[in-house]
Amino acid sequence: MKKLFSYSIILIIGVGIGVFVYPHLNNMNNGTGAGSTAEQEAQPLYWVAPMDPNYRRDQPGKSPMGMDLIPVYEEDDGSDSPGTVRISPDVVNNIGVRTAQVEWSKFDNTINTVGYVQYDENLLVHIHPRVEGWIEKLHVKAIGDPINAGDPLYDIYSPALVNAQEELVLALKRGNSTLIKAAQERLRALQISTDTIETLTKSRQPTQTITVTAPRSGVIDQLNVRDGFFVKPTTSMMSIGALDEVWVLGEIFERQMMNVKPGDKVVMQIDALPGNEWQGQVDYIYPTLDSQTRTAKIRMSFENPDRLLKPDMFANLLIQSSDGEESLQIPKEALIRTGTQDRVVLALGDGKFKSINVTPGRIGSTMVEILDGLDEADRIVTSAQFMLDSESSKTSDFKRLYYGDREVAQPESVWVEAKINTVNPDSQIVNMDHPAIDEWQWPQMTMDFDIAQSVDMQQLKEGMSLHVEISKTSNGGYELSSIHVPDQGQMMDHSRHQGMDHSQHQNMDHSEHQGMDHSQHQSMNHGQHQTSVDAKSNSDEQETLQ
Repeated sequence: MKKLFSYSIILIIGVGIGVFVYPHLNNMNNGTGAGSTAEQEAQPLYWVAPMDPNYRRDQPGKSPMGMDLIPVYEEDDGSDSPGTVRISPDVVNNIGVRTAQVEWSKFDNTINTVGYVQYDENLLVHIHPRVEGWIEKLHVKAIGDPINAGDPLYDIYSPALVNAQEELVLALKRGNSTLIKAAQERLRALQISTDTIETLTKSRQPTQTITVTAPRSGVIDQLNVRDGFFVKPTTSMMSIGALDEVWVLGEIFERQMMNVKPGDKVVMQIDALPGNEWQGQVDYIYPTLDSQTRTAKIRMSFENPDRLLKPDMFANLLIQSSDGEESLQIPKEALIRTGTQDRVVLALGDGKFKSINVTPGRIGSTMVEILDGLDEADRIVTSAQFMLDSESSKTSDFKRLYYGDREVAQPESVWVEAKINTVNPDSQIVNMDHPAIDEWQWPQMTMDFDIAQSVDMQQLKEGMSLHVEISKTSNGGYELSSIHVPDQGQMMDHSRHQGMDHSQHQNMDHSEHQGMDHSQHQSMNHGQHQTSVDAKSNSDEQETLQ
């Protein structure tokens, strides 16, 4: 009985130990205990301003521009190269990020453009009379009338033509073959047809009017005379254009000129003639550009046996270059052109993206040639790249402010014109409207600024317009360090103030300026005050040079 009691006690103790020890062992093995969860929960390292990563704080708050600070975690604290952006997969899906592989392939030089049908100027004939006279009868009545070679154009009376006929009749009566041949040649030179000369030779009766015939077939393009007109050799009477072959004048951008050369095949379609297609080629590239449209003209020729193509028809052109050179290419929509830089956004994998500079070459209808900046193994973003580029550019390693080989340093303080909205004497904070500050790349904004101890707050009134000096502080913030209050109703010449040497302005003794009697300052001649400031600045400059 005692043994049974002892065994029961031992069994109860063992069960108790198991109940208390097993959960702790299980937590240690699985690492899911409350203490472990708290240790694994990600904690921000610091908070930064969205528009200025150099502005850091140890706790949440507001940036100098009034924006909420954003947290930076351990995986984001600079382990990646500058400009790398990391976003979660759900955000990638929500903003519609699409990527494409950089390709090494034959560059597609196909160019889509437009043009207009014109007469072939090589086949265009202008009609001028060879003698002075009067149009007795005009056989063509309107522009566009078709005409065949040998058809009559007009009847003309000219004393010179009558005299030329009489010379031939006189030579025939004398029987002098030399004179007969010379008289006939003169009539031919005056555009008298062979039939008319033969008729005159047989009848030996000069006519008062002579009929001039068409030298070739075509349509009347210009018609500048009517019945009864007096004409002379300088008169442009009409022109005849041929439609068996036509020209098409198209336009291409100057960046496309290097992709087009004479002999390239062209496919043309006319909206007014659906279902038809014409094959032609580039004949000539004009050597000059239109100064307004920045385009160059190209000339193409097309056969027109059915005469369906009419002058001034609008045409859609597809120019197919014969260039078979291979190159590194990306989709056209992936290239970001800013005017000073050409960039693409690299997809680095694991939700990481980075904006980089590239050097583009030829630009086709769908693809862009890349000369430098990418490799064939790279993958780039083709959709939502502008949002990623904007985020990447805030911390990127782009050198935006450069002058030659020397980086331009931003000033520690700037003078601007501002308008006071509110003044809080307790917290030493003023709210102001200020214009864009180019030196710091700030847009026009309304901001809160700390007020330096050296500034007399009694001079700051709501609604006041004045000139202020904004300075950077050691902790990354900005404060109102100096002020200049102009006369009432009279603001200082802002352009002159902007052109001041601010390094000299900062070296001025502002304590003396702050301590002066501002009641006297407002009543004093402001032009004299400006002169004294300029004189003091020149004096300081001379002392510095010495």
